[in-house]
Amino acid sequence: MRLTLAALICTLACPGIAQAPFASFDRASEPVLNDPHDLTIGPDGRLYIADKFNNSIAVMDAQTLDLLEVIGENELPGVHDVSFGPDGRLFAAATGLGAVVSYARFNGSYTQDYALGRFPRTEGALAHSNGQIYVMASGIGQLVAMNNGEAVNAVQGMPGAHDVAEALDGTIWVADTNAARLVQFSETLELLTVLDDVKYGFRGPRYLDVDDFGRLVVADQDAHRVLMIDPISGDLLGIIGDGKPGLGPNKFDDPEGVAVRGTTYYFSDSDNNRVVRYVVVTN
Repeated sequence: MRLTLAALICTLACPGIAQAPFASFDRASEPVLNDPHDLTIGPDGRLYIADKFNNSIAVMDAQTLDLLEVIGENELPGVHDVSFGPDGRLFAAATGLGAVVSYARFNGSYTQDYALGRFPRTEGALAHSNGQIYVMASGIGQLVAMNNGEAVNAVQGMPGAHDVAEALDGTIWVADTNAARLVQFSETLELLTVLDDVKYGFRGPRYLDVDDFGRLVVADQDAHRVLMIDPISGDLLGIIGDGKPGLGPNKFDDPEGVAVRGTTYYFSDSDNNRVVRYVVVTN
């Protein structure tokens, strides 16, 4: 489906059209991954994907979705999340290690140089623009702020939570999976906002990203859908996926990861072992 400009404006501004998809299917990678989880766009414009059961980070061309290389092959058991720091350093949440593993780039290649841990069931890792690393220790429901390798703050009470994402204003969003909600914290981990309205139909939000307008794009794995939410108004702006697992345009089987660049959206279609790209077309 191609969105006209009028339809796009209504989709993004009219809360009564929450069922409309917020973007159109554009391309899918070959099923060369093994249960991919969160993904991000690196400083070089390529896609970096936490390839869970391949225990590594897969790197894809953002245009063709071809697999280009693998980082940390068999070094990252059960890897769930990947994030880049402001200095270009790559961080991976290696769930099986209970740690966040750091990679530095030397001579065009990423080399592991240290790990932060121990964090039981490390599901999320955010290299924040403030220089701190925020880690979700899902096994104990603790979000930890790390500075220079030391824990400087923590908040409890989110067992099973997954992603940690930075908003445009530096605040932090957590996908509190088991509680079926999204939670916003300040950089000092003060509770700010909870999004848990029944209209979202959350069944298991896993990973999310924030677009250029501050809107949240959330992969709700157990519902086989991806949602766009305005965190200020709380409006549900659009949904991709019909709630049933499948393969093809506007279908997912356990979507996990989200990465946004402008009006282009990348999702980890996890049980289909691929990455898919959706776009907004105004014509």
